[in-house]
Amino acid sequence: MKLLPSLLLLAAFLTTPVAAEELGPIPATRFLARDGGLLAYDDSGGDGPLVIALPGMGDLRSQYRFLRPLLAAAGYRVVSMDVRGQGESSVAWADYSAHALGGDVLALMDHLGMPSAVVLGNSFAAGAALWAAHDAPERVRGTVSLGPVLRDLPASPWMRAVLWLGFAGPWRTAFWLKYWDSLFPPAPPPDQAAQRERLARSLREPGRMQALETMIGLSKADTDAILDQVRVPSLVVMGSDDPDFADPADEARLITALLRGESLLLEGGGHYPHVEAPELVAARVMAFLDGLR
Repeated sequence: MKLLPSLLLLAAFLTTPVAAEELGPIPATRFLARDGGLLAYDDSGGDGPLVIALPGMGDLRSQYRFLRPLLAAAGYRVVSMDVRGQGESSVAWADYSAHALGGDVLALMDHLGMPSAVVLGNSFAAGAALWAAHDAPERVRGTVSLGPVLRDLPASPWMRAVLWLGFAGPWRTAFWLKYWDSLFPPAPPPDQAAQRERLARSLREPGRMQALETMIGLSKADTDAILDQVRVPSLVVMGSDDPDFADPADEARLITALLRGESLLLEGGGHYPHVEAPELVAARVMAFLDGLR
C-alpha cells in the first residue's frame, strides 16, 4: 500500500479553499433512458479517454465537482452520473443493486458511443464499477474505488436499531444528512453548506428516501464474491479515518489484495477523499489513468 508521507501536506490541501471559478462551468444535465426509468448524467466533453464517475448512495453526482475539472484539464472526458433513485435520476426502479448499476455504466458507454472507459465509484457505487469490469472486462480499462463499501460489514444490534429508527419517521432525511455530515471527519469542503442544501432538496423529493432505504438494506455478498475475479487494473483510495469502517487501513489492504491493485490511504481522510483532498486524489488518479494509456 502506498501511504502519503506527510499529514501536514494533506492538512494544507484540506484547509485551502477552492474558489468557485476553479470548478469551471457546470455541465448541462442529460438523460439516458433505461428499462424502468431515466438516468441523469453530465459530460465534460472532449475527445480524451472516457472516465465515468458514480456517487455513493444517498449522494449526488456533484460530489465530483472538485475532481471533474482537474481530470478534464488533464485531457480526460469526464461523465458523472446520478445512480438510480438519486439526484436527477428517476425513482421506483425494480433493482437497485450494484450489479444493476454496473449494467447502467455499460449502457451509458453504449449511449455515448464509446468502446471503453475507466470507472470511478464511491462507497456502494464502487461495486458498480467492479460489476461492469467483471461483466465486460474488455470495455472497462480500469476501476477507481473511492471509500469503497463492497462487503457486508458487521453491525451490532444497537446500530441496526438506530438505523431502523432513523428511517422510521418524517425525520429520516434529517437523520441521513446528520450521518452524511459525519463522513467528513477532518474538515468539510468550503462549499459544504450549499452542497448539503442541494442534497437535502433532492432527498425530500417523493420516492428518494425509499430508494435510499432499499439500497441500504441490500446485501453486498454478491459483490464480495466477485472481488477476486475482477481482472482489470484497480486503484483503491480510502481515508484513514473513514467512519464507515472499524479499521479503514485494514479494509483498504484487504480490498486491494483481492483486486490485485494499487492503493492510496489518505491520512486523516474520511469517506469522500476526492472531496476532502481533491488535488492529492486527482494527482494519484491521474498517475493511475496515465499508466493505462
